[in-house]
Amino acid sequence: MLGFSMLAKLLGYHSRTQEEIHELLLSFAEAGANVVRLKGGDPLVFGRGGEEMEFLQQQGIEVKVIPGITAASGIAAELGIPLTHRGVANSVRFLTGHSRNGGTDPLFVAENAADPDSTLVVYMGLSTLPSLAAKLTHHGLPKDTPAVAVERGTTPQQRMVFAELKDIAEEIALNQLVSPTLIIIGKVVALSPLWPHVKKETAVLMEAN
Repeated sequence: MLGFSMLAKLLGYHSRTQEEIHELLLSFAEAGANVVRLKGGDPLVFGRGGEEMEFLQQQGIEVKVIPGITAASGIAAELGIPLTHRGVANSVRFLTGHSRNGGTDPLFVAENAADPDSTLVVYMGLSTLPSLAAKLTHHGLPKDTPAVAVERGTTPQQRMVFAELKDIAEEIALNQLVSPTLIIIGKVVALSPLWPHVKKETAVLMEAN
């Protein structure tokens, strides 16, 4: 017997709680089914796959994880953004815009994340980005740090906006980006051939010549 569990959760429209998902997975497995919990991207990067795996293993259910490419890697590659680059960014950090119990300002780690030599990737951060951007600049990250927000990355419905850190939240609002949207902040964003400031500078040089 083969059962499939495809339980999508959208921001503000969670059809089931995480506890209910756990119980569904367990009930299917105990009924003798092979259960597929299908997730987008990497199930172990902000996908709560670790929680589901831990719960099932505690109940004696065998779990096998099929790895996927996390959104950070897939979207960055799609846009030609190296998450690390010699002389530009020596590390990359993944953050979630949500706290465990919800709330509007979970980004207490901004002080340690405001590193101009690192790349910051924010998952599920649309609602908290204005607060995060303010905190990052307060703790020393330059306001003109390049940033990009990508809605539904690597799909035919992909939309994106590039802007400096001080403007990215406003640009997201103007373009009405919705979840799921990934945000990448760091000097490496300007290495993308899509970075608009590069095009402007090139145009000026051509006119000067």
